[in-house]
Amino acid sequence: MQEQVAKLNEAKKAKKMTLKQLAEKSGLSQGTVNKIMSGELKSIKPDKLAKLARALDVAEEYLLGQAASKGEAEPYLGLVRIACISPEVRVGDCDFNARQIVRLAQKASDDGVKIALFPELCITGYSCGDMFFQSALRSAAVNALDVIRRETAQCNTVCIVGLPLCDDLGKLYNVGAALFKGEILGVVPKINLPNYNEFFEKRLFCPYNGENTSITLLGKKVPFGSKLIFADTLHHDVRFALEICEDVWVANSPSIRHACVGANAVFNLSASNETVAKSAYRKKMIEIQSAKCGVIYAYCSSGMSESTSQTVFSAHNIICENGECIAECAPFTTGYAQADADFDFIANERAHLDRTACDEANDYTVIPFELACRGGNRRYSATPFVPENKAELDTVCAKTLNILAYGLKKRIEHVHADKLVLGISGGSDSTLALLVCKEALRLAGRGANDIVAVTMPCFGTSKRTFDNSVALANAVGTTLRQIDISAAVTQHLNDIGHDFAKDTVYENAQARERTQVLMDIANACNGLVVGTGDMSEAALGWSTFNGDQMSMYAAIASVPKTLVKAMLVYCKGNADSKLKAVLKDIIDTPVSPELLPADSDGNITQITEDVIGPYELHDYFLFMFCRKGFAPKKIFELAKLSFAGRYDEQTILDRLKFFFKRFFSQQFKRSCTPDSVRLGSVDLSKYGLRMPSDASCRAWLAELDELDAR
Repeated sequence: MQEQVAKLNEAKKAKKMTLKQLAEKSGLSQGTVNKIMSGELKSIKPDKLAKLARALDVAEEYLLGQAASKGEAEPYLGLVRIACISPEVRVGDCDFNARQIVRLAQKASDDGVKIALFPELCITGYSCGDMFFQSALRSAAVNALDVIRRETAQCNTVCIVGLPLCDDLGKLYNVGAALFKGEILGVVPKINLPNYNEFFEKRLFCPYNGENTSITLLGKKVPFGSKLIFADTLHHDVRFALEICEDVWVANSPSIRHACVGANAVFNLSASNETVAKSAYRKKMIEIQSAKCGVIYAYCSSGMSESTSQTVFSAHNIICENGECIAECAPFTTGYAQADADFDFIANERAHLDRTACDEANDYTVIPFELACRGGNRRYSATPFVPENKAELDTVCAKTLNILAYGLKKRIEHVHADKLVLGISGGSDSTLALLVCKEALRLAGRGANDIVAVTMPCFGTSKRTFDNSVALANAVGTTLRQIDISAAVTQHLNDIGHDFAKDTVYENAQARERTQVLMDIANACNGLVVGTGDMSEAALGWSTFNGDQMSMYAAIASVPKTLVKAMLVYCKGNADSKLKAVLKDIIDTPVSPELLPADSDGNITQITEDVIGPYELHDYFLFMFCRKGFAPKKIFELAKLSFAGRYDEQTILDRLKFFFKRFFSQQFKRSCTPDSVRLGSVDLSKYGLRMPSDASCRAWLAELDELDAR
């Protein structure tokens, strides 16, 4: 315990923090902080130790050996906060530049940044020109590097800075140096030197094309070369490499090779000047490079304080994750872009796609370090299938309708179907399926009267949904058939000796009778039975096996429930007044299978989300589990952030357990479903999800049981 207190006091001294400031930042009372820091206490509760460690930005692993504290310590979620920082520079004034870098690095560290990236040649300024040939400038740059190394030694942050540097043979290189805990982890020289338009780097520096070696720097041998991987030994998914500016603008970028040998992130120190159209091109390039390599790609460029003798720099900083821009500092603004990058997701994506695997890592040097990362506050969208931006949502809905309609059109033409047959219930799923049918026939040059829309009221049908189903069919212009199946289901239940108890048999008999009716009608009119089940129902198995689970083509099987509703809202906006009115009421109708009798006023009594929980939670779980590959604990922690103020922790935990139990137990239904078109990155069809029907969910539930035990 004395050793831990000593480490805390050492960090407090380095931070120049008072006990009062430490109490405020840690959230502990000043009396408690005084007792702990004075060594008065014989033991410190793990949660208090964790709070002090975070307040001082000290790794808990450093305090406790290799064992992280328990109690209230935040778990590692694969989230690492990175920042691209463009400091103010004075061209040639290395002392000033070092102070700016140190100040911003310490601030970033206080904000929880674990990897701070600075621009190319930021210690001297990029635009020094022939001053790089002056030994005074180069010596000042090395001295400034030493200042940055020493002054950031107490930060739990890797700092990556750029400077001009001569190797042991006297060759001058443009390099990036990675600093951590007072050590220089490694130095990476620039490979590709631009020598066109306003750039003349071949006049100034040597391009590096050799193998890894070492360089004498500040009295120590330091790894030097273009094939360095910096690997966090505490978190094996955190592996990054460096490249410098032009290296990403060329066809054979080093980042491609870095990704192939296991780098999950690439950090680019850049001095990219601004022209009228360059920023959009630059962003697109970084997004594509991130996607192509399957990495987190951070690009940090020089700012407006560089020399303007020839060009202007704008501090356009970009952080991308597998092709998605997760943070951007627009040109000529703050010069600071920050994001909690998801290294766990990148590792999962690599394991899934294997698009960067190769066996040419024998010439790489792996440099280990220990970076303590805990928690993270990245808020993923609560509706991952439904964009929050309306313009983007409208685009998604339009594309979705097009994809689904063209898929169905091909099937109609292939089987030479005269009619499309589907059951309509007045609910959202069958409504969307009907609209897809209408669009598919339009694309085929046929009318909506080739749709046989069948409404089949039974024991649980409410007046509201029945009326809506009829109004919808008429508004679309279908051939409507009304078939009351109550007598047929009653006869069936009598035949099997059922006592009409409101059990599974009672409910499923109705769903199976409806499927039989649809199949027989299709046979009679050379029709194709179009399924109305969605992906959320498939994930939970919330369908009747050989009932609504079955059809001849599952038109909307790849559409999650949250997107179904968004699609109907989109379609309503483009509908005529008659169709618009009925769509509005269908959208407002609660989701229900309507297999239990309505109340005395004909209202729905069986509300699906009252039984299984909100579909928006299940769709969130589905996306995080199938698309991101996240573990149950991580999904839970992220859901708390995404749904803060809407659902309490216990509700999220209970529904997450329900999700995993249902997802695993209901695979047998997904294994034998009809064909359906793939719509997005989550696909539960028998072709999209290879999963045994008897797989156990024990490992997943065990993680959640640990949360219950806290």
